[in-house]
Amino acid sequence: MSDDDPVLVRAADGVAHVVLNRPGARNALNLPMCHGLSDAFARLDADDSVGAVLVRANGPAFCAGADLKEREGRDEVWVRNRRLASFAAYEAIERCSKPVVALVHGPVVGSGGEIAMSCDFIVAADDATFRFPEPHWGTVGATQRLQRVIGKRRAKELLFTARTMPVDEAAAVGLVARIVPAAELLATGAELGATIASAPRLAMSLTKQAIDLGSETDLAKGIRIEMAAIERCLADGAWRGGVEDFASTMRENRARAATQEGN
Repeated sequence: MSDDDPVLVRAADGVAHVVLNRPGARNALNLPMCHGLSDAFARLDADDSVGAVLVRANGPAFCAGADLKEREGRDEVWVRNRRLASFAAYEAIERCSKPVVALVHGPVVGSGGEIAMSCDFIVAADDATFRFPEPHWGTVGATQRLQRVIGKRRAKELLFTARTMPVDEAAAVGLVARIVPAAELLATGAELGATIASAPRLAMSLTKQAIDLGSETDLAKGIRIEMAAIERCLADGAWRGGVEDFASTMRENRARAATQEGN
């Protein structure tokens, strides 16, 4: 992997960083970046050493949307295949069995929003903005994930007007889970990644799977999905370590309280 690749992957201590790396183009999504994301998440999904994935970007923008320059001189077949490649990239992110957190900053436009929404949740710098201008670019996009995240009517308003949504509003409508100062975005991501990766891998993977599958059905079927996940955890046996850690923490807390009372 070269530092000039459109997608960089770095992993250490159970946390992988997937970095959009076209800063000169404001990380506009092109075909090589689509392939890079698909390949990266296929590898990370199969890597047992990885417990959490952070998606972030180099440069002043998370992603300025699709790279329309690469479509100059192309025919409809090429453009259609290029769109399919982007759908495959989003799906690879979404289907990753590891928790995936988007760390966004600056402009998040069109395809950048699709990448971020394909992650499990979004942490945004306080300078982040969101815009979905696809209809105004003469195409269709963000019609499915966006409405599932913020609701049908809000999605229509954003797509129809192409207005810029400030980060505070994005948090208020549920697009963003947390806002942090821009200078603290990477440190916050590192802390989140370490926390997530420290949990038992099977339990975390099954938790993600149970939420995703449960969101597609009613509560009764969702409970059955959760029970199946619980039974897999029981068969694995790692739950015993969680019980032992809890008991150890309680003993330490009681001993600390007793010492403080004695003083």
